[in-house]
Amino acid sequence: MEKIGLYLGCNIPLKAPDIEQSIRQILPPLGVEPVDLEGAACCPAWGTAPSFDLDTWCAVSSRNITLAEEQGLDIMTGCNSCFGVLSEAKHFMEDGERRRTVNQKLAKINRSFEGTSDIYHIAHVLHKKVGMEKIREGLKFDLGGLKIAVQTGCHSLWPSDVYAVKEENPYQPTILKDLCEATGAEVPHYSRLGACCGMGGMRSTDMEKSLKLFKEKLVSIKEETDADMIVTTCSSCFLQFDMSQPILRERGEIDFEPLPTFYYTQLLALAMGCDPSQVAALSQIDRSAIIARIQDEQRLIKEVA
Repeated sequence: MEKIGLYLGCNIPLKAPDIEQSIRQILPPLGVEPVDLEGAACCPAWGTAPSFDLDTWCAVSSRNITLAEEQGLDIMTGCNSCFGVLSEAKHFMEDGERRRTVNQKLAKINRSFEGTSDIYHIAHVLHKKVGMEKIREGLKFDLGGLKIAVQTGCHSLWPSDVYAVKEENPYQPTILKDLCEATGAEVPHYSRLGACCGMGGMRSTDMEKSLKLFKEKLVSIKEETDADMIVTTCSSCFLQFDMSQPILRERGEIDFEPLPTFYYTQLLALAMGCDPSQVAALSQIDRSAIIARIQDEQRLIKEVA
């Protein structure tokens, strides 16, 4: 079984612990052992250290990376922002002078950044290391007949030139589409596939602008796909879709019921037969009906031990 360092970040364990549980439950049956990086700190996120002191940012990020390096592991995270921040910090550390400066700081806590650990998003691990065939083999329920609108999220796509592991074409991402199709579901294209959902710094500084951008994407999904659900591999996008649809509905800005939203590992965990109360328990939008459809006995492929 391949081991990989699990970097949780802040959003998932603090706001969506059921996503964390879904990650932990699906990986071992698929041949991947997540190893906790004890003592890991914030990545740190955009808008904090990266915005005012590059060396401090690289020092904190590099310390997190050294937790995996000392165990001879690569890093896997489920948060797009963490993936972007850690990947770009590693890229910044290719500069010799910055590496010397940062390692002088790290030496005070007996650490040294070597650059030996690669940074993966969990979508990359599932797509490139596990593969579609093994995912299909692990399914208990076939999701044929269900229609999914995918939301990849920005920070796993750009800046693509500094990512070691990435989409072949960040403007037409296919990894999440492939992963969803492996469950048997249909994944139609829509015109605003690559558009931002308006989460992150925009939502915290200008809610109305954030909601406007989000509504444009949501309406595109509804009108062009008529999807049963939205599936994302970004924890921030998950929060935006789950929190903002009810707001738009209450304001009368959309005339359809909010679409249930899942993080991909939640969907996969449900399709593998995991207990919804553990892997898909927390959401503002009621997901019980779509969960029942996913785990309908008529979709049963096999009993999974």
